[in-house]
Amino acid sequence: MEAPRIVNGLSVDVEDWFQVGAFENVIERDAWDGLSSRVVRNVELILEMFDEADVKATFFTLGWVARRNGALMRRIADAGHEIASHGYDHARVFTLGREAFAADIERARKILEDATGQRISGYRAPSFSIDQRTPWAYMVLAEQGYAYSSSVAPIVHDHYGWREAPRFAFTPLPWSDLVEIPVTTAMLGGRRVAAGGGGFFRVLPYAFSRWAIRQVNREDERPAVFYFHPWEIDPDQPRVPGAPIRSRVRHYTNLDRMAPKLRELVGEFAWGRMDVLAHREAARATELVA
Repeated sequence: MEAPRIVNGLSVDVEDWFQVGAFENVIERDAWDGLSSRVVRNVELILEMFDEADVKATFFTLGWVARRNGALMRRIADAGHEIASHGYDHARVFTLGREAFAADIERARKILEDATGQRISGYRAPSFSIDQRTPWAYMVLAEQGYAYSSSVAPIVHDHYGWREAPRFAFTPLPWSDLVEIPVTTAMLGGRRVAAGGGGFFRVLPYAFSRWAIRQVNREDERPAVFYFHPWEIDPDQPRVPGAPIRSRVRHYTNLDRMAPKLRELVGEFAWGRMDVLAHREAARATELVA
């Protein structure tokens, strides 16, 4: 009898095209309200895609977006998906001190809970910016009652990364049940390679992601954690000519191919919400300690 498929974690980092880290030195936050927002249209297309595939996911949402789009937040929650926090305005954790970080996630959480009427228990740092510089971030999250974080990319990257972090879920605090669920990496030639979505999924052939998720599910017997952004399915979004060439290449490559690849992905593997995955991973960690 064939073993049941592992249910992987599916997540969407809800931010608009002008809020990405690649453009943070080109587009000022004070200018955001004057730019054309495309996040509602893009999220609605994602909701349709997920409904067609009959999958549930977690939407890590900026408080800035939720404050301006309460009806969208309710549509996401009413469809059975999880709303979780992506911070307020995409400030990376290592640019904040402990007090500023505490204020940021508290502000975002209040907005999200007011919009949905649901308790927010999950957090993802903008640009996976919890790393070796910010161990205090987990203490703040635990103090504020978060159940899980998915804020670590356990790789080397020029924009983010925590190479020494575990590849799979771990409990960063000995006195707390808070669980960290890193974004997925695979092993290739003895080295970790990013395989959890975003730009890597857009740029590389679909066969690479299929191979990586199968490796994690079959060889490691663990769930994969996949993420993408609403702007990644939007090839008609405005261009930012003043951004560095590398940022523009990363941001705009294969936008027209992203939606078909996502449909193939959500249809091929089993997917679920991150809070459900976090509960299972926390139980696994407890069993290992016992």
